[in-house]
Amino acid sequence: MESPSLWVAISFSIFVIVFARPVWRFATVALDKRIKEIKDSIDEATKLREEAQDLLASNKRKVVAVEKEVDDIVNKAREEAENIKSKFGTDLETALKNRQKIANDRISQAESEAIESIKQMNIEIAIKATEGLLQQRVDSKENIKMIDEAIEELPNKLAG
Repeated sequence: MESPSLWVAISFSIFVIVFARPVWRFATVALDKRIKEIKDSIDEATKLREEAQDLLASNKRKVVAVEKEVDDIVNKAREEAENIKSKFGTDLETALKNRQKIANDRISQAESEAIESIKQMNIEIAIKATEGLLQQRVDSKENIKMIDEAIEELPNKLAG
């Protein structure tokens, strides 16, 4: 009973028995909290992704509607051109071709604007999602500064 090793072993066993439960409880609470934070981040990212997909689908429907409208305009312009051509002959053929070219140019411009609008919305959604996720995970001022700079450069990189 006088061996120091025995007393050290007994003391260590008592220490482990006394502090094991609180330490274990603290560790599990901390891990559960971290798991919840990660799950919340994933849920938010999923929600943002779904919103982006909804916007993309909506914009695709708008593009399809614009293309249909453009086709209708072109068809009406062709029909009108044929009617006028039959009434007035070849004198107006040049004028009609110019009108058709203008209509085609307007159509092309409308398509380009719609596509650019979709791209810009997708870029903005990606930037907001990235900014939100990065702000949740980064605390130091230097990292925040670097992230802000990267976010400012992101539209140029995505557009290019």
